[in-house]
Amino acid sequence: MAIGEAGPGSALLGSRAKRLEETMRARLGRECVYVPSCRFGLFVALRHWCPPGGRVLMSPVNDDVIFFVVLAAGLRPVQAPLQPWDASTDVDAVPDAVWGSVSAVLTTNLYGNPDAAPELRARCDALGIPLFEDAAHAIGSEAGGRPVGAWGDASVFSLSKHVGAQAGGMLSLADARLRETLEKTCVELLAPRRTTSELAYAVRPYAEAAVRRLGLRRAAWATLRRLGRVEREEIRMPLRPQALARAVAAGPGLAAHDPWVRVDMHDYRLEPGRMRLGRIGRRLDRLEEVLADCRAGTELLLSTRWAGPGPAHGVQPLFRVPLFVADRDAAIRALARRGIVVGYLYDPPLDDYAGAEFTDLSPAPDGARWFARHALPVDPRRAREVVEVLERSGALPAETPGGLGPISG
Repeated sequence: MAIGEAGPGSALLGSRAKRLEETMRARLGRECVYVPSCRFGLFVALRHWCPPGGRVLMSPVNDDVIFFVVLAAGLRPVQAPLQPWDASTDVDAVPDAVWGSVSAVLTTNLYGNPDAAPELRARCDALGIPLFEDAAHAIGSEAGGRPVGAWGDASVFSLSKHVGAQAGGMLSLADARLRETLEKTCVELLAPRRTTSELAYAVRPYAEAAVRRLGLRRAAWATLRRLGRVEREEIRMPLRPQALARAVAAGPGLAAHDPWVRVDMHDYRLEPGRMRLGRIGRRLDRLEEVLADCRAGTELLLSTRWAGPGPAHGVQPLFRVPLFVADRDAAIRALARRGIVVGYLYDPPLDDYAGAEFTDLSPAPDGARWFARHALPVDPRRAREVVEVLERSGALPAETPGGLGPISG
């Protein structure tokens, strides 16, 4: 692919992208490569380290897009048993036979709750396989005294989450010598920049603000549905197993899997323009202010009767805090009446969603099922409002796994 002054890859090599990389490099102490999205960066990492047909241990409580990225890389997802309170991988519950069969491990760090990175790093080192960290939710989280994202052979970050830029990501590398190789792969996979996409990105925040101000959310959603632009009617996107089987049979690549990988972000591999990179940079400059607000809200939410056991890693998670309520649907409706939208639900778990045709099932699925059914992930920056709504609505804590009684706050 030819790379000219305005062609694919030029923005990645520009000063605005370099500044973003320097900011993240300072946070992590590792080499960083700007990518258009977290999912794009993960695909690049999986294709570099894992041979086609390899098996990747991952969490079943995860965005289905990540599941499809693993499939697009020509790999077989293997679902791990989870701790029920934070949906982190239960390292000791993974059977020896599974450890012996996988060619990589992918963490999730769900909502910013860190996976057991030190233990997983040790396991991967002993097996001679790579560890990948999906840190999309976890800028600002720590595990074992290091930032999440500083443990894996590669880690990926989303700048759409805490940064709130609705675009952009970062691929972080333990071995800085790999930068040139992986950056070249990124350039080859980029889709050319589109003026219409850049214009849409430019006006989107103003359009969304107008919709909120005028109270037109329901009307806007109905219009999008009539236009066929709504890709999820339920929490999970439609699996379309026959079409997916054909895509898997076609072999590794984003083209065949694009209908699944692009959901919720059609510009996930689009070459970024200057305006997009500029807005991401301005948002990234405010990250510490955002994280400070998140820490205060997380601390409050963790003190409530709907929280799980006390945090094992300090005041975390910082992206969303999973509360556990007996009737989640009722709680979601109560929060919606206050204008608080609950997203980032991952129910059912991926093995129940996709089935044995597309993934190895978890050997111990109950923890994931309980978490997926009961977790109510709320934005810590709206913690006081959330607590007020749940108290007024009479929301009850969920029963703990195994029927051991209610959560003790």
